[in-house]
Amino acid sequence: MAQVLPSLDRVRFQFPTSIAAVAAALERNALELSAPASPVLLEHNAPAIPSGWLQLSGHPKSIAPAANGSVRKRISGPSDAEVVAYRQLSVDSNACKVVPKFLGVHRLDGEYFIELQDLLHGFHDPHVMDIKIGFRTFSENEVSNTTLREDLYKKMIAIDPAAPTAEEHQQKAITKLRYMLFRENMSSSHEKGFRIEALKMRGSSPVTDMKTVKTSQEIQGTISNFVNGRKSVVKDMTKRLKQMRTLIEKSEFFQRHQVVGSSIFIVYDDHKVGVWLIDFAKALPLPEGVKVDHRKRWTLGNCEEGLLFGVDELIRTLEDVHRGLQQSSHDSKKYGRR
Repeated sequence: MAQVLPSLDRVRFQFPTSIAAVAAALERNALELSAPASPVLLEHNAPAIPSGWLQLSGHPKSIAPAANGSVRKRISGPSDAEVVAYRQLSVDSNACKVVPKFLGVHRLDGEYFIELQDLLHGFHDPHVMDIKIGFRTFSENEVSNTTLREDLYKKMIAIDPAAPTAEEHQQKAITKLRYMLFRENMSSSHEKGFRIEALKMRGSSPVTDMKTVKTSQEIQGTISNFVNGRKSVVKDMTKRLKQMRTLIEKSEFFQRHQVVGSSIFIVYDDHKVGVWLIDFAKALPLPEGVKVDHRKRWTLGNCEEGLLFGVDELIRTLEDVHRGLQQSSHDSKKYGRR
């Protein structure tokens, strides 16, 4: 059985193509709902980008490797929301066990960078998967404006001409909330509280445009292929996610925050499995008097985002995948004896 790691934002791989070519492809395929980081490649006082290094998802050129198994990411300043979140996560005795290690903030030539643990450090030619967690990947502030927008209507009909209602067709405009919910409903986010955002298999190019992986069958098939039939990997992933769920439920940070746009980051090689929660640019303190359980359905103003609902569903999905692999193994042995 592979070793499970107890506790990046994006990662390092060996690619057969050039960094520039893959980065361009990633940018073309990036989901609009992803919580983006700055698209500027880190250059100041960072080592040269090693051959084959590239982040898996999110906006390309947002993260670069630093020394000693860490990565640096450009931020707006020392009060950046993600910095504030990581500072609090790092001193929460439960939350710190589910996220990358926070290694500080650096100011270089007038610009600021957050330094985090490189979660790929110590893995050899790994398989990786990024799973966006929650019902929504947008903050309530982003959709509070009720202005009807013609540009978003045009985007909607470009994707699905039948999606607008008769009234919306007549107005030829929709609100940003309507558009964002439409985009979430295209994937499994709305129903299951998670969607597979991107993955990278050993020896293959990254797959980043996965918004059509929506049904239970499609999701289970994708994960089965990702683990390459390895039941022990699925078992270790499930065990780690259950541990993370318990830690999140106990964490004071998660009791006081809505956590929007975060991802479950999964990596494994021939020897070990790692699972973490990453991306906290939209981890926002709850308004006074508001409480969340991270499982209720979101309505405007209740601040629920479905973080733990998504973890619950992901665990159930992995358990289904494990049963399916066991059945396949049993059938192979059964028919192999005939």
